[in-house]
Amino acid sequence: MNIAMLSYHTCPLATLGGKDTGGMNVYVRDLTRYLGQLGVHVDVYTRSQDEHVPHVLHDLGYGNRVVHIPAGKEVPLPKQEWQNFLPEFTRNILEFASTKGIKYDLIHSHYWLSGIAARDLQAAWKVPIVHMFHTLGVMKQRVARINEEIEGEYRLTGERDVLGISDRIVVSTPAEFAQLQWLYQCDTRKVTIIPPGVDTSRFYPIPKDEAKEYIGLSTQQPILLFVGRIEPLKGIDTLIQALAIMRRSGSEVCLTIIGGDPEESSFERASEVSRLKTISEQAGVADVITFLGKRSQDSLPYYYSAAEAVVVPSHYESFGMVALEAMACGVPVVASQVGGLAFLVQDGVTGFTVPVDEPEALADRLMRCVNQHDLQKQLGRQAADLAREYAWEKIAARMLDLYQQVIEPKN
Repeated sequence: MNIAMLSYHTCPLATLGGKDTGGMNVYVRDLTRYLGQLGVHVDVYTRSQDEHVPHVLHDLGYGNRVVHIPAGKEVPLPKQEWQNFLPEFTRNILEFASTKGIKYDLIHSHYWLSGIAARDLQAAWKVPIVHMFHTLGVMKQRVARINEEIEGEYRLTGERDVLGISDRIVVSTPAEFAQLQWLYQCDTRKVTIIPPGVDTSRFYPIPKDEAKEYIGLSTQQPILLFVGRIEPLKGIDTLIQALAIMRRSGSEVCLTIIGGDPEESSFERASEVSRLKTISEQAGVADVITFLGKRSQDSLPYYYSAAEAVVVPSHYESFGMVALEAMACGVPVVASQVGGLAFLVQDGVTGFTVPVDEPEALADRLMRCVNQHDLQKQLGRQAADLAREYAWEKIAARMLDLYQQVIEPKN
């Protein structure tokens, strides 16, 4: 079986924590690897953003390729310009596939822009499309905190077009299923729920002292951890307020923030990192917060395992890969009760869920994790047990079954 995997705007090999990198990168990368183990050939097509990176890389193993397709200038582009280069992207994919003499059985596209590209490729290849949105425009508009987070009608129109042409839509949770049903009036007969997986060979519990030694932390103070993009939707300001409440209650902890770039130049003073640093200073907790910037995926299990709890205070998450990775490492997760997090994090079992944007409730649950050591260990054990049900070996097999269901009627 040959699969054309489309990840137009972001490469699965990109360093995590940047503005346009996150859970989707991890998803495409790991799904491709585990499909390779099952004997499936996958070519991941993504827009080239660096002329110095080889256009074809074999970093995902099993003969599977990441193909960087030139479409516009080979540099990162503003989000507003991404759609302009889709025609060139699809033309160059068709040329690459023709040159290599490969014929695909199915297209699996990720994010709405890739779905638009899939439509044009389908016209040439006559193969079915499996699509995943990862995030939905209507939901992002509902929770947007700043103008830059609001996307225009062009995205909503594009998402509805993709719904129309796709043979199957894969969603991560029942929440996303319901959102497509009620907000997009999608034909739910072609919607399948398959959650993302976690690489349990990479993410597993590491003794806390060994984890701290690896990342160079000598402090005995409890550590809370945030991992993700640094943007208003992630709710880091609420976490900072919760930290201040904890300090006033006599609970001294450190907060480590992974994501973004901690070094700001003068023209970036209005950035989200700068805003959060100002909030930290005003709240009187700047001395216990560390912005680490980007970190490699290989180091994340150590950071997770060193923490008393991992915090995901987002206003919107279609699933919550960070929460699943942390759970696999045996760490309680305290998360907003939104989207996929409400299904993934079992309140009082694998961590806690709290109402969005309520720092008092967040502080209360975090203090339980920090101060009640037996509870913390119990939650961590149960989190690791649950995470094993999401092992990529199981999830990739389910996805392969879906591919076969979609392909067979076409033969």
